[in-house]
Amino acid sequence: MKKLNNLLDEINDNVKRALAEDIGAGDLTAALIPQDKELNALVISRENAVLCGMQWFETCFLTLAPQTTIDWLARDGDYVQAGQQLCTIQGPARALLTAERSALNFLQMLSAIATHTKRFTDAIAGTKAHIVDTRKTLPGLRLAQKYAVTCGSGVNHRIGLYDGILIKENHIIAAGGIKPALMKAQEIAPPEVFIQIEVESLQELHEALTAGATMVLLDNFTLSQLRDAVALILQRSSERIVLEASGNITLNNVRQIAETGVDRISVGGLTKNIQAIDLSMRFV
Repeated sequence: MKKLNNLLDEINDNVKRALAEDIGAGDLTAALIPQDKELNALVISRENAVLCGMQWFETCFLTLAPQTTIDWLARDGDYVQAGQQLCTIQGPARALLTAERSALNFLQMLSAIATHTKRFTDAIAGTKAHIVDTRKTLPGLRLAQKYAVTCGSGVNHRIGLYDGILIKENHIIAAGGIKPALMKAQEIAPPEVFIQIEVESLQELHEALTAGATMVLLDNFTLSQLRDAVALILQRSSERIVLEASGNITLNNVRQIAETGVDRISVGGLTKNIQAIDLSMRFV
């Protein structure tokens, strides 16, 4: 089972595929540079951001030229300012030029996710809620993107279909209802796997709780409905029920949602709607 605390193989695989699609049969433009020429470079952030993706960035260069040295002036999870120097690089000119775009692509994309996540976590500071990611990720880059969420102080939901059960509307329809869906899930779930069920109304929440749900996704609930759902759970003080709000979550409403008392708020936009951080690599 893949976990975020064991990313080395994933990073190498991500970088291998990125370099292969960019270089193909060879970097024709880099061949203009003498083979033995060495260069120094530095990377600068053009905007305020949370840095993320150092290992992906480094691996792009080290894969092509293991003798490359990279000295970082900030670390993953650090808040960096516009104009701040992030690192210096020294190595063979051809390798630096060839790896530059892939390396920056990873650093810009992952820093964007970490930065956007941090905006959400800052917005709900002081509440008990946590910002949670989803499976709405770029194909082949899920672990990288979920790592970036943690650098922005967010929390990972299940990594994939194999490490958690999330019973959604279509599962409920196919299984014949909330109760039969939950009963089947409880029957087949390994001990370490959580079971979460999605509901779309307070009536469905009642039904799910009656069927033994301990983790519920409240889909597109209004603020009033969220407060009512939390109040219902508080009445059942002998049970530990986790409530997660989802659907149309924005920076404009996330604070109000957190203040209803829900435990988690899932935001697909953390990994789905990405505007890369503006970074610049300069040769000196």
